[in-house]
Amino acid sequence: MGAVYDASKIKILEGLEPVRKRPGMFIGSTDSSGLYRLVVEIIDNSVDEAIAGFAKNIWVRIHREGRISVTDDGRGIPVKKHRSGVSALEVAMTKLHAGAKFDDTVYQASGGLHGVGASAVNALSSWMKVEVRRNNKVYIQE
Repeated sequence: MGAVYDASKIKILEGLEPVRKRPGMFIGSTDSSGLYRLVVEIIDNSVDEAIAGFAKNIWVRIHREGRISVTDDGRGIPVKKHRSGVSALEVAMTKLHAGAKFDDTVYQASGGLHGVGASAVNALSSWMKVEVRRNNKVYIQE
């Protein structure tokens, strides 16, 4: 007749697992349009910095081997320790629904998936590297 459906069947997906398990919910599809959505998510972060008046230039580079680099001259993602115990950069790149776009204190307007984009890109990429330049230092998360 069917499998038993009881409380033990209810799952809680933690961290980036929901994105990996059901990527279409986050990026629309798993074909080339989904890949395009991932690229746009990262570009949107740079565009938001420009709209807010903190970046003047955005560079998008498609490398021969298929990697894509997005660089801007904005403020960079904060790197100091977040109240969660890890750097704000790590939070932004590894936690769903984490970001500075949920109220209007940092960004008056913004595009993208608000706290899902960069972490979804990270979750669905075989390799990702983030370089942040702040206070005359370079911080790298890979």
